[in-house]
Amino acid sequence: MDNSADRGDGAPRVLGSAVDWVHRPWRRVVVKLSGEAFSGDEPLGISPGVVQRIANEIVSVVEDGVQVAAVVGGGNMFRGRELAESGIDRARADYMGMLGTVINCLALQDVLEKLGVDTRVQTSITMGQVAEPYIPRRAIRHLEKGRIVIFGAGLGAPFFSTDTCAAQRALEIGAEALLKGTQVDGVYDADPRKMPDAVRFHQLDYGEVLRLELKFMDTTAVSLCMDNGLPIVVFDLMEKGNVVRAVRGEKIGTLVSRPEDAGARG
Repeated sequence: MDNSADRGDGAPRVLGSAVDWVHRPWRRVVVKLSGEAFSGDEPLGISPGVVQRIANEIVSVVEDGVQVAAVVGGGNMFRGRELAESGIDRARADYMGMLGTVINCLALQDVLEKLGVDTRVQTSITMGQVAEPYIPRRAIRHLEKGRIVIFGAGLGAPFFSTDTCAAQRALEIGAEALLKGTQVDGVYDADPRKMPDAVRFHQLDYGEVLRLELKFMDTTAVSLCMDNGLPIVVFDLMEKGNVVRAVRGEKIGTLVSRPEDAGARG
């Protein structure tokens, strides 16, 4: 694949030119939302202003006629891996993290419904007073009726990340792409918040992600997408209009796909 990359400031770092990838507008997508983004400038918790901004982005996509499901991380509440490193049993720590995702789901649902969009929260852990059980065909039916579906509680089992949940849910409901909204503007070879000279990739294939051990998404999630040809777009969630741009096929962030698919859309 002809690949290229740049610094965050746009200065080229790697030989090659950016691939002007485009695709037809996707009609059903899963948006993976960073839990850390929900806290805004605070280390933990929920920022109502940030949730409002994210909700506005999602509503704009729905108004375009796109069916949208979301998977929300829980890093602003608990991170199972970090809790386990502090001495808490890993399985129990992961369950704590799953409960954190549901808190975020309910916050997002509240704002979305105040904006006039019917929304359903589904979880793999039974909690009937706040969410429906996850049933793929029911989720699809909600989407077909114009509702937003928010998936929480991971895969309902420890040792699986919300990235893996997002990939599996996307495949189960027949989504055409997985859009991963983060706090940076694409995939880098290092954390750009710590390394000013980090390289941002315009486009990658799944094999490159695994070979270079890029950590924007866990390897299980990337492998699921690779095995099933599910495109991934990684982009800055906080920039206004980016979710709509990603769905419409505008060139933002980083596209991860099969090499033969890079120029096949349009």
